[in-house]
Amino acid sequence: MSTLPHGTASIHNLKESGQRNAQDAASSPLMEALTRIGFAARGLIYLTMGFLAVQFALGRGGTLATPQGAIAAIGKWPGGAFLLWGVLVGILSYALWGVVRAIMDPFDKGSGAKGLVARFGYLASAFGYVILALPTYNYIIGAAQSGSSTPNFMGTLMAMPWGRVVVGLIGLCIIASGLYQVYLGLSASFDRQFHTYALNPKEVKVITDIGRFGTAARGVVFAIVGGLLVLAAYQANPTQAIGMDTAMATIMHQPYGVWVLAIIAAGLVAFGFYSLLSAVWFRLKR
Repeated sequence: MSTLPHGTASIHNLKESGQRNAQDAASSPLMEALTRIGFAARGLIYLTMGFLAVQFALGRGGTLATPQGAIAAIGKWPGGAFLLWGVLVGILSYALWGVVRAIMDPFDKGSGAKGLVARFGYLASAFGYVILALPTYNYIIGAAQSGSSTPNFMGTLMAMPWGRVVVGLIGLCIIASGLYQVYLGLSASFDRQFHTYALNPKEVKVITDIGRFGTAARGVVFAIVGGLLVLAAYQANPTQAIGMDTAMATIMHQPYGVWVLAIIAAGLVAFGFYSLLSAVWFRLKR
């Protein structure tokens, strides 16, 4: 039986030890606790967005909000500053969870094409939550400014060589992500993010259906956001308003748009509720 040379064996053992340590860190009680806080923050943000949009669709006030707008609304609640500190910790925790899923692969997505796409999506999600951290902190200290930085960012990017192409490609990636979320929501391959130890089969089905509905609704909004980015790149329009609020406004201005918006808004509420349940029942595989 052949054996590895001593130096090669040492490197191999060191690599295996590093992989084990990384997996242990990815499945540690601390990482589990942070992930659950992240799910709770995500749930609160989407519940707020959804409820505001439902009220708007029904003509009872409310507004069409981005995640940043939802965070601003949370800050106006009684005890809002305290809640915003929790949201800040939560979104950073969820971003960290995205990096862990992308790099350490605790769900065994693998290095095949499908697995790499999923892991890249986790990394993109992490980036999306990281950029919410500074506005959240600014809301806490009262230094937040109104308006969105998206048009300024797009203007800077489009002014660069091949900038319009980059913006268009980003839009296409977001469209693909949104359509994939719709597919996951409508298909039986939807991944549950919670442990079922505390639930009976009927409860598992009800909560899974809530998650599928919410994921599909969020996917529709994401796909429209991506479409707006592609349109802005095609028209060379760096001032194009782009965000989940704009996407929902686009839905509302279509035939039967108010009713469709109400359904999508209810889906965002469902997604938020599902995230909160995930915070309660989530368990990492060890």
